Amino acid sequence: MIARPYLLAAIAAALLAGGAYAEKGERLPALNIDLKETSVSGLSSGGFMAVQLQVAHSAIIKGAGIVAAGPYWCAQGSALTATTRCSCTLDPTHSMCKVDADSADVKALVAATRRFARDGLIDDPAHMTRQRSMLIAGSRDQTVPPAVVGQLRDYLVAMGTPADHVRLEPIAGAGHAMPTPAYGNACEVTGAPYLNGCNFDAAGKLLAWIYGDLKPARSGARQGRFVRFDQRPFKPSSFGFDWGSGLDDTGWLYVPETCARGEACRVHVALHGCRQGQSYTPLTWGWSGSPTFGGTFVENAGYDAWADTNRLVVLYPQAVSVWFRNPNGCWDWWGYTDNHYADRRGIQIRAIRAMLDRLAAGAAR
Repeated sequence: MIARPYLLAAIAAALLAGGAYAEKGERLPALNIDLKETSVSGLSSGGFMAVQLQVAHSAIIKGAGIVAAGPYWCAQGSALTATTRCSCTLDPTHSMCKVDADSADVKALVAATRRFARDGLIDDPAHMTRQRSMLIAGSRDQTVPPAVVGQLRDYLVAMGTPADHVRLEPIAGAGHAMPTPAYGNACEVTGAPYLNGCNFDAAGKLLAWIYGDLKPARSGARQGRFVRFDQRPFKPSSFGFDWGSGLDDTGWLYVPETCARGEACRVHVALHGCRQGQSYTPLTWGWSGSPTFGGTFVENAGYDAWADTNRLVVLYPQAVSVWFRNPNGCWDWWGYTDNHYADRRGIQIRAIRAMLDRLAAGAAR
């Protein structure tokens, strides 16, 4: 799900990005949120970004759910490493893929993480010892093979997370996608919209692993509401041309009624994968005006049903295509924005943290 080097497709994707979803959103609300109860999850590039958040801001991240992604700093700032050693996305036949059980070099990634901590670029990794992480891997995923997800488990344990706090959940016969109970493609498919009906509620499973026993998910109509919010205030102002941030103009938030009334709640950050953002337009050489994906991931990944009954606000930041560097609207886990993409100074990480701080601004003092 990382961009392939098709120049014309890259230009077209960048021009089309944001077209149908360019309208202005609401101001992100200030709610009664306890930041130390924050959790994060994501698929593919969103999974790699979720790992970056759980490491860079480990002091506030309670746990993570990672679907089809690998260890922190896996790409080491190299698109080639990202597409050949941390995933198999450089070419459609995977003939250049070099993923194996040791391709990520976990020992080097652990050393780099500790170096970043010494330099003050990430939170003290000691916070990772209290985190709980669920790692989900499809057995038929050739995009981010299970071996990559296994190395994430090795990395987390090497960083001090207790082994019994890291659960590796293999999904037999699953392709590269977010598993759902029934929505989307057949389970074995790898393709848009990257949501597969696998008789497996990934959103519910990972939330329960992170937070412990949860009340049953809502059945029937939604009790809360989806809010499209303005992401532009959260784009770091020091970055001259904000289109290069990879951040869309708007994002989404799901707010249960209880949280809207001011009751104490917590927040989960759910990160879409490449080709899954609201403004991504599927491109083929015969493209004839296909609609953007819109709210497909936001509305169907399954988080809102658990949010309604468990006082959980769900934040869905949105990435967007960037000319030449990121035509598929991926989150930055290889360095298309800047050299700090994986630490607290990174453009996207700073933006998401600013969103969290805004959400928590209404917390009772």
